[in-house]
Amino acid sequence: MYTKPVYSLKIVLLWTRKYIYFFFILSIVPVILYDFFDLKWLYLPWLPIGLVGTSLAFITGFKNNASYERLWEARKIYGGIVNTSRLLATMVNDFISNEFAEVNRSDDEFLKLKKTVIMRHIAWLTSLRHALRIKKPWETTVDSKSNKEHMQTIKVQEHELSLEEELHGYLNEGEKEFVLGMTNKQAACLNLQSNHFKELKLEGLIDDFRHMEFKNIIGELFTLQGKVERIKNFPYPRQFATLNMFFAWIFMILLPFGMMHEFHLIGLDLARDENTNIINRLIAENFVWMTVPISVVISWVFMLMERVGDVSENPFEGSRNDVPITTISRAIEIDIREMIGDDKKNIPNPYTNSGDTEM
Repeated sequence: MYTKPVYSLKIVLLWTRKYIYFFFILSIVPVILYDFFDLKWLYLPWLPIGLVGTSLAFITGFKNNASYERLWEARKIYGGIVNTSRLLATMVNDFISNEFAEVNRSDDEFLKLKKTVIMRHIAWLTSLRHALRIKKPWETTVDSKSNKEHMQTIKVQEHELSLEEELHGYLNEGEKEFVLGMTNKQAACLNLQSNHFKELKLEGLIDDFRHMEFKNIIGELFTLQGKVERIKNFPYPRQFATLNMFFAWIFMILLPFGMMHEFHLIGLDLARDENTNIINRLIAENFVWMTVPISVVISWVFMLMERVGDVSENPFEGSRNDVPITTISRAIEIDIREMIGDDKKNIPNPYTNSGDTEM
């Protein structure tokens, strides 16, 4: 995924504008009933509304912290993939040699062997990111109308190209057929890699110690793969998300009913001041209408915090706030292919206009 970073208030307001319209209607209706139709009994004491707001603040804070932890853990795991990939390239350079071989290989033959290992590793990265982009039932962020509008500005490569297309050039036809025929395609790539290291040992191109080190690298890659699959396959507990949404809507519906009487009393106090001029007295007599903008702002703040938590829950879904696994994978490919001395003309360019977190 790659897109231009956006942080402006304008974008945030556009992202939530439909909620702002709804909050305006939600707050102006009770004020009209209270002021125009003189339904002065139509208000609620502030204390119970404040208690709901306090509970909402705690639950929203908990949800946002948990969502951020999922996002940050995913980014750290991909940092581990970056480091392990570079270590693999270093080991491929240093460990595969003629030192224990019965038949010496030429430099060109060694480059071909090294490139086979590296390209297969890139196939693993490609298969992993395609698996992480598969939509899960609980990944509904991009389905909302406001998010669909912003998704039109994002290019998610895994949604535009198939895995079969992207594996072209990284695996031979037999390996590609084997990988595509497996359920867990990224694990199949590591299985091929492990078998290849066994063949290198049998041919004397690596000794037992180096073979064990390569096996340790395979184990580390399986561990990192399992960690991102755990985040992908286990959602943020829905009972907490649902409870938070219920609390948010209860609070935002009750908010204007608690505020309009308070603003009305403030206006009456201001109007009693004998030194108040005509304009200020007119404002004081209609001070109850301050309920509308204040309610909209407070409701917008709570809804925005709720939305931020929602879009951070699933770090591989393909939204603006995701971990940019496509960009990271391309950067890894460039690094490790350069490390083994691959022709730079054959190495793809990095993706541009990308950011780790956006909006």
